[in-house]
Amino acid sequence: MPHLMKSRQREPLWTEWDKKAQKSGLRHTVYYVGGDKYTGEWLDNKKHGKGTEFLKKSGEIYDGDWKNGKRSGFGTLSAPDPVTAEYVKVYSGGWKNGMKDGFGTYFFSNGEHYEGEWSKDQRSGWGRMYFKDGSIYEGEWLHDKHDGQGMLRLENENRYEGSWKNGKKHGPGKFFYLDKGQLYEGVWAEDVAKCGSMIDFGREGAPAPTQYPIPKVHLADPTSVLNFAQSNLFSGQE
Repeated sequence: MPHLMKSRQREPLWTEWDKKAQKSGLRHTVYYVGGDKYTGEWLDNKKHGKGTEFLKKSGEIYDGDWKNGKRSGFGTLSAPDPVTAEYVKVYSGGWKNGMKDGFGTYFFSNGEHYEGEWSKDQRSGWGRMYFKDGSIYEGEWLHDKHDGQGMLRLENENRYEGSWKNGKKHGPGKFFYLDKGQLYEGVWAEDVAKCGSMIDFGREGAPAPTQYPIPKVHLADPTSVLNFAQSNLFSGQE
């Protein structure tokens, strides 16, 4: 009796096409309907590994690491200059889940730039900000604002060192008026000096000292007076 062979069952054609369409490993440029395009590595049909993405609408180019379809790791974002149309660096640093995260440097369109820590697309942690007026802030950040301990140095070298909250001087701090040779030490509340003491500080070498030195005033217990004023200030806010 002749041996009967079973016919080999073939998979539907659409499944074969679907397997070929699944992107994995290094691929040449993949074009999207809206004009975006991506060149790089894939895993399970998602951008994963090293790759470069071009966004048609904004003209931005991201070149760096990807994970599960999102920017994650180290990468650089560039965009065309509105005047020269040449590509300039916008951000270079860490990413996580498609957002700036970790240490990185961001270049603002007005010429300012920030270098420091990020969390979920916001400046958070330690960082240094260079402003267009020549001043520099170095210290702690939270939710894109100065928050914690930090120093703001103005263009004329005068500076504030102390506490910040929600982008404003808040709490104990010192303001060095190096142009006049004076030092103010006290407590601020929402950028306003509330109570403290002003003394001459390096007045002899200051470029523009006041006409007369600050007279020395002595209190029997200056620390107690200052502590009392501070406690009244913050107890009233509560």
